[in-house]
Amino acid sequence: MPHIQQLDSHVADLIAAGEVVERPASVVKELVENAVDAGASAVVVEIRGGGMSLIRVTDNGCGIAPGELRTAFLRHATSKLRTESDLGGIGTLGFRGEALAAICAVSRLDVLTRERGAESGASLHLEGGVPGEVLPAGAPEGTTFVVRDLFYNTPARLKFVKKDSAETAAVSGLLQHLSLSRPDISFKFVKDGEEALHTPGDGKLESAVYAALGRDFAASLVPVRGRGGDTAVEGFVTKPLCGRGSRGMQAFFVNGRFIKSQLLTAALEEGYRNQIMKGKFPGCVLSVTLPVTAVDVNVHPAKTVVKFARERDVFDAVYHTVLDALDAKGAPRPAPRPAEEVVNPRQDFFQNMDAKAFRQKAAVPPLARPARGGGEVSHAGWDTERSGGFSRVADSGASAPLYRSSRETITAPVHPALQREEHGEPSEERPAPSSAPAPRVPAVPERPFVPAIPAAAPPELAGQQALAPAEETPWRIAGEVLNTYIVCEDAEHAVWLIDKHAAHERINFDRLQKAQEPPMRQQLLSPIAAELPQEDAALLLENRETLESFGFYCEDFGDGAILVREVPSDLDAADTAATLEEFAEKLRTGRSPAERREALLHTMACKAAVKAGMHSDPKELRVLVDRVQAGEIRYCPHGRPVAVKITKYELEKMFKRA
Repeated sequence: MPHIQQLDSHVADLIAAGEVVERPASVVKELVENAVDAGASAVVVEIRGGGMSLIRVTDNGCGIAPGELRTAFLRHATSKLRTESDLGGIGTLGFRGEALAAICAVSRLDVLTRERGAESGASLHLEGGVPGEVLPAGAPEGTTFVVRDLFYNTPARLKFVKKDSAETAAVSGLLQHLSLSRPDISFKFVKDGEEALHTPGDGKLESAVYAALGRDFAASLVPVRGRGGDTAVEGFVTKPLCGRGSRGMQAFFVNGRFIKSQLLTAALEEGYRNQIMKGKFPGCVLSVTLPVTAVDVNVHPAKTVVKFARERDVFDAVYHTVLDALDAKGAPRPAPRPAEEVVNPRQDFFQNMDAKAFRQKAAVPPLARPARGGGEVSHAGWDTERSGGFSRVADSGASAPLYRSSRETITAPVHPALQREEHGEPSEERPAPSSAPAPRVPAVPERPFVPAIPAAAPPELAGQQALAPAEETPWRIAGEVLNTYIVCEDAEHAVWLIDKHAAHERINFDRLQKAQEPPMRQQLLSPIAAELPQEDAALLLENRETLESFGFYCEDFGDGAILVREVPSDLDAADTAATLEEFAEKLRTGRSPAERREALLHTMACKAAVKAGMHSDPKELRVLVDRVQAGEIRYCPHGRPVAVKITKYELEKMFKRA
């Protein structure tokens, strides 16, 4: 029987470190949050080797007193809590006092700090949680932490660390969220000697979004601002037409803390109901502010999950704020400009004037206009006939000849003077036209066309065999409605409604699943730079061979962008970025390689299929109906039905005929 004993302090520290320090991004998170709590206005993060070999975090905060430097690395040592009542109103990012003790227990750590206004600073070296001596040192105001050889003394944890590119992407994604939570702080991120992120720190959220998430994402955002009781919501959401392939671009902040909340995600997507395409997800940068006593942040070791005291109020505040921002009727409209300030590039119409100016203009006699014939005269002088012919009418005061279509019967005689004009002879003064009716010129009868050389019958070649006409199919296509559903009638007088997108998607999926060779590629004339979240881009680059097996040729373009040079021939190039985003989501959630491949095939089949609302050729519809009526297709790869059958009895019952 095993005996119960108390663990050694070092082993206990390693266990506690496993809860707080999961990967290099966890170390960066704790150190940057401490810098924010210290009142820093600028934070610089530098990593090497994905953060495993070096992590350096520098801030210009309040610093640490030399006498408290060793105490800061003890477990449950903090400056942010004093009494039990303080746990009910936590307003800082950190509060447990476990981060520094956990980090130094699994690494070699150096700290250099100086308080504001102090003449000199202090330094301390720790290895495996064992502190050295506090030494005086020259240092700028603020604190610098240098973490080296992370997990050097915990081989069990070291086995689960991912590649350097994946760890770097995790750190980059973390700093993006931190920079969005505090736009008043300038964040700078340097990876392997190259600057990857730098926010201005001007206090404007749009500036932080532009620097952290890119120009294209910032251009697709709509500002939102609302309040419900004690809950205030502010930030940006994407336009409904700019939906994403995953929820990777959703960032929620509660009292300045980045969190993951199913409640806020549901409220956001509920506001987009019936406004965003199915299968797409909105992106957002939303900050929720509420009293610190109404939220509990002490429910998760990484403090990324919170509990709300009044969840319904928070849901309603986010939902109505997003809905009002997307509703065009609720959006503020600019006041109309005064009439005298309206610029009118063409002064002949759409003029704004008062009653006096209108009366003055009406008193001016209109200019002489050309006489109208049977048709309407346009500005260019063409008389449009309803029969389809065109005739040139004379301008005002001119004596130009009259041209009419040769397909019409000429009803007026040609004046001799006009004949002389056409042949270049001088014309005499025209007499006044007579009021007698003009004689009608008979139309010239058309002669049948007789070819000069009679067409010879095609020669019969030896071995030719006349083919019998194809058998008539036991169904017919009645048409297509909404450019989505094919209406078909079978031999049993039943009506079928076939979803052409679902049917085509199933055909593509079966074809891709049976294919032994990779799909044909098409090389893009202009490569596409797909901007994705840092973690998604790193995940796709790690699985570059898998992408190539599906017809994609990609390269790392830096800062979360992937340069795509080749795509599958079935895929529209405009869907490249959305397809890669969905690929990243499927690669992240797939369990076995077979499941991941099947999920990727679903995405490829869906993206290559004809879309609902697109016009289709009747021959294309016939192929789809053929496969459905043959019984080869019943459900799409996602399990939705492809066709719905309505019998004659059911149809007559709807009209009370049975």
